Amino acid sequence: MDRLTSMAVFVKAVDLGSFAAAAATLGLSGPMVGKHVRSLEDRLGVQLINRTTRRQSLTEFGCVYYERCRVVLAEAQAADALAADQLSEPRGKLRVTMPVHFGRHCVTPVLLELARKHPTLELDLSFNDRIIDLAEDGYDLSIRTGVLQDRAELIARRVARQPMIVCASPAYLELHGCPETPEDLAQHSAVVYRRSGPVPPWLFPRRGQSPVEVMPLHRFRLDDLDAIADAAVRGMGVAWLPYWLVRGRIEAGTLVRLLPEQPPFLYDCHALWLQTPHLPLKVRVAVDALATQLPGFMS
Repeated sequence: MDRLTSMAVFVKAVDLGSFAAAAATLGLSGPMVGKHVRSLEDRLGVQLINRTTRRQSLTEFGCVYYERCRVVLAEAQAADALAADQLSEPRGKLRVTMPVHFGRHCVTPVLLELARKHPTLELDLSFNDRIIDLAEDGYDLSIRTGVLQDRAELIARRVARQPMIVCASPAYLELHGCPETPEDLAQHSAVVYRRSGPVPPWLFPRRGQSPVEVMPLHRFRLDDLDAIADAAVRGMGVAWLPYWLVRGRIEAGTLVRLLPEQPPFLYDCHALWLQTPHLPLKVRVAVDALATQLPGFMS
């Protein structure tokens, strides 16, 4: 028999003074109550209750064991209450790793607002463009953009799509003219992003076909998106950047959006976490918040 159940039956029988009363309260038969008590006695090798035809009383050891059972059952109830509390309120430390600029400008505001709503939630945020091993580095969640590597131990959920647009400064366009098609960009100077390996091509979607890949001429290769935007403002070339990053510069007139009739390429943004049979509430709530709110930062 289950030990905790037998302890609960034993305590109830002692509290109510008889097996019959305990049976009526617990919805069991009298013999079943006796069976639970005997199961404990057999397990312990010690008698807990002196039983006669007229009355029952605790043995000396039974008194001590009764008090310990009450403590154990109270702790079990407290543990169950804690689990229920965990299911109703996200709590504890949430460790998240994310790309530097996307994380700072888009992800962090969502998570800070989440933490404001849930005072029992702690945030431990890391801004890093390198790929992090969630298990080895101890993170609950990773936010990544672009194409994902196939990792069997990870679960991924798309939480946003970043429109990528081409832009340049008014001064650059006055000197070099305005491209009219994606292919025209191959003849323009560009400021490009490169972190490691070859410079990735600029992508432009086509209906029912693979995206057009364009590799413009470039003298300037930077691994910081804000620095690329600043270089474009200075007239150093055209740039292909997330719209959310340059929206303010476009509204201020320091950058001009090019090819406005061309649909932007959409870079996927994913939340990733380790496969687990029981996803912690803090992770699930964070992912849901990101999926709901991040798209509002993209337009």
